[in-house]
Amino acid sequence: MISVCIATYNASIYIHAQIISILNQLAQNDEIIISDDLSTDNTIEIITNINDARIKVIKGDSTLGVVKNFERALFAAKGDLIFLADQDDVWLPNKVQVCKTLLVNYILVVSDCAVVDSNLNSLSPSFFALKNSKKGVLKNIYKNSYIGCCMAFKRELLDIALPFPKTIPMHDIWIGLLADIVGDVVFTKERLLLYRRHKANLSPMQSNSRLFTKIKIRFVLLASLLNRFLIIFFKSSIQMLPKRYK
Repeated sequence: MISVCIATYNASIYIHAQIISILNQLAQNDEIIISDDLSTDNTIEIITNINDARIKVIKGDSTLGVVKNFERALFAAKGDLIFLADQDDVWLPNKVQVCKTLLVNYILVVSDCAVVDSNLNSLSPSFFALKNSKKGVLKNIYKNSYIGCCMAFKRELLDIALPFPKTIPMHDIWIGLLADIVGDVVFTKERLLLYRRHKANLSPMQSNSRLFTKIKIRFVLLASLLNRFLIIFFKSSIQMLPKRYK
C-alpha cells in the first residue's frame, strides 16, 4: 500500500492538477493523506470536489506550520511505502513505478526533477545539477540535497523518524539524514516530477540565512540525530532485558 502525504495551505491555484497527477498512478487501495493548515481560500472545496475515496483530509483547530503539518499527515499514513508531495508540483506518469522498483533495494529514494515556473515553463532541466545533489551525512549536513517532494521511503524509516524533534529546520533533511545512517539511499537521475517555483512557495529553493544561523541549524540537526539514536538504543536494550527487570 502507498501513502502519499501532502501538507496544504492556500493551495487552490495548483492543488487540483497535483492531485490528479498522483491519483492517476495509484491503485484503489492506496491513499493520499492531505493535512490542511487552516487554509483561508477554497482549497478544501477543490479537494472535496475531486470526489475520490482514496483522498483523506485532516484539519485541525490551529495552524501548525510546514514541518508539523507534514508530521500530522505522516502520522495518519497507513502505507508500507510513503511518498511526500508538495501542493503545487506535477508528478510525471512514471514516478510511482520507478520509485516502487527502487524501494525493493533501498530504504529511501530521491529522484531528480525538472524545475519549472508557475505556468510549467522550464527553468532548469535538472534540480540535481543545480544543487549537486547526492547522498551522505556529512555532505547533507554541510549542504542539504534532500527535497521532500522528490522523496519516497519505506515504513521502517518513518517509524524511526516520527515524532519529529521540535527544533529541526525542515522535515525532509531530518528524514534524509536518518535514512543515510540506517539504510541504503539512492539518488536516481530520472526526473519524475515538475518542481514548480513561484512567489507563493511554502519552502524556499535557496536559503540566505546568516552564518550563525546556518551553524546553529547544523548543531541542532546533529544533536537531534544523536538524541534519537540514544532513545532507540535505550528502548532496544529494555526490550532485551528479562521480564523481571522491566
